[in-house]
Amino acid sequence: MITFLWAFAFLLLPLPFVLRYFLKPADKGLGGALKVPFFASLSRDLGGRADRTSTSWWKLAAASLVWLLMVTALARPAYVGPEVPLPAEGRDIMMAIDLSGSMAEQDFAVGGRPTTRLNVVKDAADAFIKSRKGDRVGLVLFSDRAYLQAPLTFDREAVRKLLDEAQVGLTGQQTAIGDAIAVSLNRLKDRPAEGRVLVLLTDGANNRGEMDPIRAAELAKKLGIRIYTIGVGGAPMAVDTAMGRQMVTSSDLDEGALRKIADLTGGQYFRATDVSGLAQVYRSIDKLEPVGADPVHVRPEIALYFWPAGLAMLIAALSVLIGTVPALIANRRSYKGPVNNGPVTKEA
Repeated sequence: MITFLWAFAFLLLPLPFVLRYFLKPADKGLGGALKVPFFASLSRDLGGRADRTSTSWWKLAAASLVWLLMVTALARPAYVGPEVPLPAEGRDIMMAIDLSGSMAEQDFAVGGRPTTRLNVVKDAADAFIKSRKGDRVGLVLFSDRAYLQAPLTFDREAVRKLLDEAQVGLTGQQTAIGDAIAVSLNRLKDRPAEGRVLVLLTDGANNRGEMDPIRAAELAKKLGIRIYTIGVGGAPMAVDTAMGRQMVTSSDLDEGALRKIADLTGGQYFRATDVSGLAQVYRSIDKLEPVGADPVHVRPEIALYFWPAGLAMLIAALSVLIGTVPALIANRRSYKGPVNNGPVTKEA
């Protein structure tokens, strides 16, 4: 529907009539008036109506219409559409996922068949991201170095797709936990103080990178950013390798460091040894960091003030043209140029 955002502007409509009633008319005998030599002939050409104090009916109608349109524009007409739900802004969650070589270990089982740690992590993290309605979610991937794969965004589908495309060893085989925390903090530090969260998942210990993980955690504590750490690695299980059937364990996992990182920042450390356990970890984080409130409903507005304003300018311009052009044409026709009395002869 069409509405007026500043409807009180219509109170200005009678202003010209009020001014006309209370103000004195201009003095016709004011000095310094512009004198037009051909005013008399111009007056005759216009049928004797050139008196500047008289106004024809169409000029009065045009002026009234221009005033009405300008007041209408000032009242800010707008088209207001139907209600549209907007997600309430919730938390800012960065997810840091380990892509080191050990994430290719097949010590998890899905449907009785062994699968890689990364595949299980993808499934659990995908469900977690999908459930974070109203939150901004970002993605950091790390191995030898850490890099931002997706900035904080409401587009959770894009983040899920980027996570699904991640591959083991994309940037190396080792683990730079400290750098992953630092890259995540760089994206979270400028966000509102409440609701800044980092979920870090790894299956190893920090053995690469420039930043020490504990030092990075201390920086997160100063910034008020909570870090939830997840240690991934299944229970010892027999798998087929090039050297025959061997027992695979996650002995590289530095649980002490991960627990200290979480404790320093007010987060929590979780250990996931199977598929259901990892899914339960993300459900626990959901409870610790609940999703934001219900969506806020707004009505989109499309401004329409430029239509009456533009029409008012057009009518005013046409009024000026109609009032002046005929007079100028009539004056041009009545002007015959200098009188030629023949050649001038010089007397002797």
